[in-house]
Amino acid sequence: MNVLFLSPSYPREMPHFTRGLAEVGVRVWGVGDQPAHALPEEVRRYLSDYLQVPRLLDEDDLVERTLRWLRGRSVDHVESLWEPLMVAAARIRQQIQLPGMTPEHVTDFRDKQRMKERVASVGIRVPYAFRARSISEIREAVEKIGYPLILKPIAGAGSADTYRINSPQELEQILPRLQHVPELSCEEFIDGREFTFDALCLEGRPLFVSVTEYLPRPLIMRTNEWISPVQITIRDLQQPHLAPGLQMGHEVLEAMQMQTGFVHMEWYLTSKGEAVFGEIACRPGGAYIVDQMNFSNDIDLFREWARVRCHQTFHSPTARPYNVAAIFKRAQGQGHIRSIHGLQHFREQCGRWLCAEHLLPIGALRRDWKQTLLSDGVLIVRHPDWDTTVQMARMAATQIQLFAA
Repeated sequence: MNVLFLSPSYPREMPHFTRGLAEVGVRVWGVGDQPAHALPEEVRRYLSDYLQVPRLLDEDDLVERTLRWLRGRSVDHVESLWEPLMVAAARIRQQIQLPGMTPEHVTDFRDKQRMKERVASVGIRVPYAFRARSISEIREAVEKIGYPLILKPIAGAGSADTYRINSPQELEQILPRLQHVPELSCEEFIDGREFTFDALCLEGRPLFVSVTEYLPRPLIMRTNEWISPVQITIRDLQQPHLAPGLQMGHEVLEAMQMQTGFVHMEWYLTSKGEAVFGEIACRPGGAYIVDQMNFSNDIDLFREWARVRCHQTFHSPTARPYNVAAIFKRAQGQGHIRSIHGLQHFREQCGRWLCAEHLLPIGALRRDWKQTLLSDGVLIVRHPDWDTTVQMARMAATQIQLFAA
């Protein structure tokens, strides 16, 4: 079996999915913009062939070059798990008549307004929202929705270029920052806790389900540099307050006519116990969510995704022995990392439960915290008890400090 995989080395999770494909016995053909010799060894070793394209994000050019390269070759699946390339993968599938989600179907998961309309059509609660392509359309939407509201890209990923607007004055301050975004979703602000619904599906049927809570909500994470964002994958999904979101997740899968692969849905839980749909993508969650699900279950979902996609089977246990917290650190100051305080003490206190430690080393240049949730590094801990997991996460968030100069 031959699988064409777009962007096998980026983002950071993709080398693991490339490995997963190879480990379930398929030949992986990669397409990327790096020369083959520049690919990381962890990617090169699992590729059977590779096409370099000059502009990976030029969708028309990518599709044309890839189709030309595939002439005379037999390919069984075309896959991409990176949001900007998923429509391109669907277009290639369609051109060579392979099964899988069509460009129109993938666009329903990419276009936030189409997505909400489709979900709302079956009676699921969604935020009141409008599409806006100009300043005048934004102002019209604001008049209908009122404050507070959210402005976000129609085809965005994560919480990039997403803003909460509380007043006309804030609207005027934010509008210049969004001039590069061709289409925006103007939507009602939902006040509540924010969770995910992550699932690996086979023909729309969830074989694996996980829920993660953001602490605090991503919108707050994105607007306060001093915060160390935390996300906790939850062990016990039988808790009553999660039931509305889990039910919604299954209903959304049906409404969106999900087929085979990962979905990453975000939803809100209001103080009244109401679950409100946020958005959904037909890809795995980023920012270490797949790693957290792996640590929660002691499994390898990178490989299980490949097994489900290529062989329609799932072999891993789903017992969830652990809660898993990822804590993302942001250095104080600008420039290069000069010191890290509190890390050794944290290791001494929580080392038994520390799963991963990926902080920038001394001397490394700080990352732009506004551009990546990963910021200046991450620590991942796990524990069977929820309160203990939260306590360790708070300790890492508040007591470990990175300083840059």
